[in-house]
Amino acid sequence: KQWYQRRVRGKHRVSFFVVMIKLFVSLVLCGLVASSSTDQRPNIIYILSDDLGHGDVGFTGGRIKTPNLNKLAHEGVQLLQHYVQPICSPTRGTLMSGRYPIHTGLQHWVIHPGEPWGLPLDETTIPEVLREYNYTTHAVGKWHLGMHTWSYTPLHRGFDTFFGYYLGAQNYDTHVRGGGYDLRDDYWDEEGRFVDDVRYDLKGQYSTELYSQRVVDFLSEVKSEDPPFFLYLAYQAVHDPHMVPERYIQQYTSHIHDPKEKVFAGMVSAMDEGVGNITAALRAAGLDNNTVIVFSSDNGANVGCVSHVTASNYPYRGGKRSIYEGGMRSPSFIWSPALLKPYQNNAMIHVSDWLPTFWGLASKQGALQPNHPITTKPLDGVNQWNTIQHNTPSARQEILLNIDPYPLGCGHQVPNYGIRWRQWKLILGSGGPPNGWYPAPGQLAAETDTRECGGDKPQSYIELYNIDKDPYEHFNVSHLYPHVVKKLTHKLLAYNATAVPPGNKPVDPAANPSHFNNTWMPWLEEEEKGGEGGRVPYTYSWVQQEVNEMPDPCYTGKRFQEPEGYWDYDDFWSEYLSLIG
Repeated sequence: KQWYQRRVRGKHRVSFFVVMIKLFVSLVLCGLVASSSTDQRPNIIYILSDDLGHGDVGFTGGRIKTPNLNKLAHEGVQLLQHYVQPICSPTRGTLMSGRYPIHTGLQHWVIHPGEPWGLPLDETTIPEVLREYNYTTHAVGKWHLGMHTWSYTPLHRGFDTFFGYYLGAQNYDTHVRGGGYDLRDDYWDEEGRFVDDVRYDLKGQYSTELYSQRVVDFLSEVKSEDPPFFLYLAYQAVHDPHMVPERYIQQYTSHIHDPKEKVFAGMVSAMDEGVGNITAALRAAGLDNNTVIVFSSDNGANVGCVSHVTASNYPYRGGKRSIYEGGMRSPSFIWSPALLKPYQNNAMIHVSDWLPTFWGLASKQGALQPNHPITTKPLDGVNQWNTIQHNTPSARQEILLNIDPYPLGCGHQVPNYGIRWRQWKLILGSGGPPNGWYPAPGQLAAETDTRECGGDKPQSYIELYNIDKDPYEHFNVSHLYPHVVKKLTHKLLAYNATAVPPGNKPVDPAANPSHFNNTWMPWLEEEEKGGEGGRVPYTYSWVQQEVNEMPDPCYTGKRFQEPEGYWDYDDFWSEYLSLIG
């Protein structure tokens, strides 16, 4: 029963004297003392699924049973054009910082085990902002934004508590990846000291259920007089390895026949059950009328470079790792019964928008001042609360989809540049793979294998789509609208001029969990906050570790060599600009 209190009090303890001084100042300035029970600023819960596709939930018409997500989506505002990044760490970094990956060095691939890099320490995060408005902040589930020093881990990035794992993927039951255990309970003790409690005792318990129950336990401890909270729930589901307790599979004996598809569907259902338990706990605690819940995925479903397709982005094109709509348009909604009426919102919203949007909610749209001045780098996100609450036009007209000049494992093998501006979407180089349209499992031939490992060369290095008329990207109209291609190319060039180098670094052998009782632990001394200083050019020396851990024909030494005819970064732009003038 003391889970919530024992972790939060240690970090926020203040003396009786300080409390009385603050109380006196409030009486003088305001003529009254408002108890925290009158604080009507909403609690905020962000639920992030992993590799969930547009066709994997019921509220978008998918075949998998998600009654709890469906209910929240239909009671809330469905965000029909909510964009994320095409892969994991970039989305998480963009969510936390409110900045595009090109501005944080997260534009290329993900943070692999043993790589000494992460979201730069001089980036201001959502929890750091909200704590300045007296929110308590809590993270549950997957982190994947760096762990080589303690400074990159959640409690040193603004969270009061963390229960979950630092890496990007692991076994759902053993909580092991690459020979190392990674499930921990991090908190500040009564003396304000950081505690990293590795939970070896939870080995054998299914992570989706663990994370859902932790949130339920947290909500059962929240009192009406407590300050508002921000809770970031980043499920491991439905990332591979695909595994789930048998009881979640039994409901799919009639309309899903393939065993692998049943397992995947069961994983989605386990997450949906957890969301249902969380909303029930909210209601039981009387918090539902003062809470905002946002739900999204970190990228599209993984339909490329797999031996058997079990997920779906259909009817959208592409999937995880691609900048086609299936890779970046996430099944998303925002729910708040007291603040929002149900409807479908078609405005362009990007994952970078949540930091300024939550900032607006915490500050009562600027009416409240933070405890200390908040310094951020220039934000790429915008406050979308008015757009969401009143269904007004989006506060943005464009989204930078990504700029990545390097080849990507199981992804693009020529430069990958993309931008959405109003109804137009321009892709330069290659938008995928995956490049195609993958019908929902069950409509595909059995054992559909998409391990093309890069696929064929793009049919065109210039793709322009009118997303309003052609959201599924069937018709490349670049030849019809050269002036639009030119305009958006120059927008991409302007963004490119502001980009920092990718932060990727090779695996450090010192990170091997065998050095730490077969447990993944930070292994380097702390570093100074220095922005991009000290970053090194990206190399591919981490490939061998991935080969050992995740055998797949797409993970080979040859896979990460520059393909024949690969365009040099500078040559790409000079050749392209010579074509359009």
